[in-house]
Amino acid sequence: MSSYVPQSAVTVVGLGPMGRALAAAFLAAGVRTTVWNRTPGRDTELIERGALGARTLEEAVAASPLTVVCVVNYDASDALLRPAAVTAALKGRTLVNLSADTPDRARSTGRWAAEHGIPYLDGAIMTPTGVIGTPDGVFLHSGPTELYERHRPVLDALGGTHTHLGEEIGRAAAYDIALLDIFWTAMTGYMHALALARAEGVFARELAPFAKGIGAILPPIFEEAAGEVDDGTFSGEGNPITSAASTMAHVIHASEAHGIEAGVMRAAEGLARRVIARGHGGDGATRMVELLGLGLGHR
Repeated sequence: MSSYVPQSAVTVVGLGPMGRALAAAFLAAGVRTTVWNRTPGRDTELIERGALGARTLEEAVAASPLTVVCVVNYDASDALLRPAAVTAALKGRTLVNLSADTPDRARSTGRWAAEHGIPYLDGAIMTPTGVIGTPDGVFLHSGPTELYERHRPVLDALGGTHTHLGEEIGRAAAYDIALLDIFWTAMTGYMHALALARAEGVFARELAPFAKGIGAILPPIFEEAAGEVDDGTFSGEGNPITSAASTMAHVIHASEAHGIEAGVMRAAEGLARRVIARGHGGDGATRMVELLGLGLGHR
């Protein structure tokens, strides 16, 4: 972790669980930390640990050259940051938005910041609150390289790995939304699998060790699939999509036999069947990327 000069300072806006974790990590690293939250009282513990409280958001922003905001979404951050007095206080000070939202909202905020003379970085946090301040945290950033490098010593106080993905302001959110797509579809699949297993008399704890085995085989599959999509090869060697569609149908049949809704798997099977109908039955499941309109020609 980097060492910090005495004048290093940050303001954290938003003291939900993640915001409190961010502020605590800054404090632990010796960064002078000012905190503010719309709902009073959430700053008490942080102030007891050495944080500086602020009566108003304008006062909080004015206390530091760097403000980190982490709230539920960009509707919430807009409501906090775009009133005239707060915008004026932010002018000339760097804003890092670690709230979660879509790439378009990140770009919109970037335009607003530029129009008001606010140096702006967008970012995403890819790990839960419990690992903030540890080597296991993962942070993604996008925006001007010089601005990122200037504030990197303070951002490093959050621990973990920090990756600057480029100057295009929406890139961090683009990574975030794609990775969340993986996570939530995977978690939905796991919940569905637990329901199906339970219907067959298999306890969740009995299935879990074998589910971990499925997780363990995914990383090399992810790498191979990424190469196929980028290269446009869509290989079905060893596992053509016709075989995948058949196993998907088995899951649907077993689920619905128990009265378990199977809409997610039906959607997946539907994509596979459409790929087959287009004459690509010998290809792999990666051909679905092209069908979904996310191929190289749509970059």
